[in-house]
Amino acid sequence: MRSSRPALLTLAVATALLASACSSSGGSGSGGGSVAGTTLTYWASDQGGSIAQDVKVLTPELNAFTKQTGIKVKLEVIGWNDLLNRILAAASSGQGPDLVNIGNTWSASLQATGAFLPINDDVMKQINGTGRFLPGALAATGAPGQPPVGVPIYSMAYGLYYNKAMFQAAGITQPPTTWDEFVADGKKLTKGGQWGVSVEAAQTPENAHHAFTFAKQQGGSFYDSSGKPTFDTPQNVAGIKQYVDFMAADKIANPSDAEYSNGTEAVKDFATGKAAMLLWQSADATLAQYGMQPSQYGVAPVPFNAAAPSGANHVDSIVAGINLSIFANTKHKDAAIQFMKFMTSQQAQTDLNKEYSSLPSVSDAYGDPAFQTTTVKTLQSVLANSAAPMPAVATESQFETVIGAAVQNLFADAAAGKPVTDQSVAAQLDQAQQKLQAGG
Repeated sequence: MRSSRPALLTLAVATALLASACSSSGGSGSGGGSVAGTTLTYWASDQGGSIAQDVKVLTPELNAFTKQTGIKVKLEVIGWNDLLNRILAAASSGQGPDLVNIGNTWSASLQATGAFLPINDDVMKQINGTGRFLPGALAATGAPGQPPVGVPIYSMAYGLYYNKAMFQAAGITQPPTTWDEFVADGKKLTKGGQWGVSVEAAQTPENAHHAFTFAKQQGGSFYDSSGKPTFDTPQNVAGIKQYVDFMAADKIANPSDAEYSNGTEAVKDFATGKAAMLLWQSADATLAQYGMQPSQYGVAPVPFNAAAPSGANHVDSIVAGINLSIFANTKHKDAAIQFMKFMTSQQAQTDLNKEYSSLPSVSDAYGDPAFQTTTVKTLQSVLANSAAPMPAVATESQFETVIGAAVQNLFADAAAGKPVTDQSVAAQLDQAQQKLQAGG
């Protein structure tokens, strides 16, 4: 999912052109005929550096959809700090939009609510079939063995962004491939108000994603094969401590990063030369907004441990991305399916993913030169070969909330100069598991 760019406000904008000869009204159905005159309500996730940027990017696409179909779209862009709660409230009350973007890591949790239209074979045929979608992206759309709860529209992977000039000045000739090298490089780069790495340490989903990846690299898992939570295992403790130690023990992350929560602050620090490295999902568009040119940075896979612990998985990213879902109680099912078809079309996928520097979720969009760059090929390789989906369990969204908060608490301790130990990490994980089992 795209957790890294939450907004500070919500903006609703009615976009789209009025259809030139439309009188029919929308209604439920199995898809097919035109439903010109229908107005769909669409909740979009904040993918850019600001709500205004998202509106600017999405409006031409929604206007094109209206011109093509006669279906109007009322757009609301919602920041990541609010999106999940808004979705859950809508699922509970039945008062929600027709369509919504969801972080793909929430798929199994939202699927369990029963509030979303299953994207069965019939619906898939109406949007031109399963075969166009990247298998990895399509895998993160719900619980195994069940029809997807949505379809992928933006795909992403984590990479290591590094400042080329800072590396050269420090005598570092290539990006680190192991965590030992990463920390050593980070210490060389931390000097004079400049830090080795910037982290968004108070952002819940971002923390949860890193907790998952670092734990996987230690051979850990937050759930057993039966779906039972196993938070405070030694492997999970080791992985999370390794991440928090960038600030606590290694001293390569600024203690003030413990307050970074809106999904843009760590990126801005990297873009403006306050930090030399950044672990992030598809950051090019946001870096450009802060004035950083692609020639100024490189992108490499996230490092791995030099000596892999027993049972470790070579995972360096979650399967990140955004899915588009339809609320099951929509009164405009035909129109919603047409919008889903449009948003996964070759042209829309090319346009939108170019703007957001994300990866298209359909294979036929990759012919565009924008998706032939070194950065895109690096992230595409990560997504295809070394990314893992977050746990496909009904409590996944609650997992992100409680684990993200636990990591935030540990970073707050580190920033305050309190020791972060195996025991304190385990205590936070134990508390998180208790909260999960108590219902949140």
